[in-house]
Amino acid sequence: MQAKVQAFFDEPTNTVSYVIKDPQSMACAIIDPVLDYDPASGRTSAISAQKIAAFVESNKLQTEWILETHAHADHVTAAPYLKERLGGKIGIGANITIVQKVFGKVFNAGSGFRQDGSQFDTLFDDGAVIGIGGLRGRAIHTPGHTPACMTYIFGDAAFIGDTLFMPDYGTARCDFPGGDAGQLYQSIQIIFAMPPETRLFLCHDYLPPGRADYRWEATVAEQRAHNILIHDGVAEEQFVEIRKTRDATLKMPALIIPSVQINMRAGQLPAAEDNGVTYLKVPVNLL
Repeated sequence: MQAKVQAFFDEPTNTVSYVIKDPQSMACAIIDPVLDYDPASGRTSAISAQKIAAFVESNKLQTEWILETHAHADHVTAAPYLKERLGGKIGIGANITIVQKVFGKVFNAGSGFRQDGSQFDTLFDDGAVIGIGGLRGRAIHTPGHTPACMTYIFGDAAFIGDTLFMPDYGTARCDFPGGDAGQLYQSIQIIFAMPPETRLFLCHDYLPPGRADYRWEATVAEQRAHNILIHDGVAEEQFVEIRKTRDATLKMPALIIPSVQINMRAGQLPAAEDNGVTYLKVPVNLL
C-alpha cells in the first residue's frame, strides 16, 4: 500500500518530521516532531510544531499517534505540544527504559524520575502492530545508535530514524552511552532485507559537500548500492572499525544536554524547583 507522507524539515536541527496518512481515511500519525529550543536563553517555542499542526488541521486529519523513533539527542520533541493540540498517543520503543536508566545516572535525575517508560502512552515491543485508521504497520527494533531505536513500517514506507542517512552521508553514530556499532550493522541488515523499492524516510540530512539540496528519502536498493559506509559487501568488522574511527572525530550534538533530559521524559520538562523555575543540568567533563 502506498502510504501518503508529508515531510517537514527543521533546518536549525537538520531534522525531518513526518505526517503519514491512511490513504483510505483521515487518520494520521506524526513522527519525530521538533520543539524549538534556544540554548543561549533556555527558551522553547513551537514554531516548527505549529507548521505540522496547521497542516493536520487544514486537511482535517485525525491524529492517532505521535511516534518517536528514539530519544533524540539533537532536538527536543514537540510530542506533548502536539498531543495537547491534536490528540493522539505518544509511542516509543520499549527499550526507552534502558535509555532512562543510563541517562538517569548521567544527569543524576533522582528518585522522582521514573525509569519504567510510563511517561509515554505506549511502549512498542519488536514486531508490535500499529494501526492508523485502516493502515496497519509494524514497529521493528533497530538498535545501535541507541538501545531504543525503532523503525516504523507502513505499507511501502519505513521511517528509520537515525539508523541510516542519505547514501552520500552514511549512518548514525554509535558513541553515545548505550550505542553499539555491531548492533547498528545488524539493524541495517534488517532494513536491507526489506523489498528493494521500500521508501526509507530519514530523520536527518546534514547536506554533505557536493550536494546543493536537502534530501531525506531513499529506497532500500539505493542504500544497498550506494551508502558510503555500509553498502552491499561491507562486512560487520569492517563497518564497526569505520564507524568507531569516524565517531572518535565527532563532537557531541549541540543540543544533547537539553534534548536527552527532556526527551527521556516524553517531552516533559523536569519538575520545577521550590522557586517555581525548571532547570536542566549540565554534567561537566562527562560526555
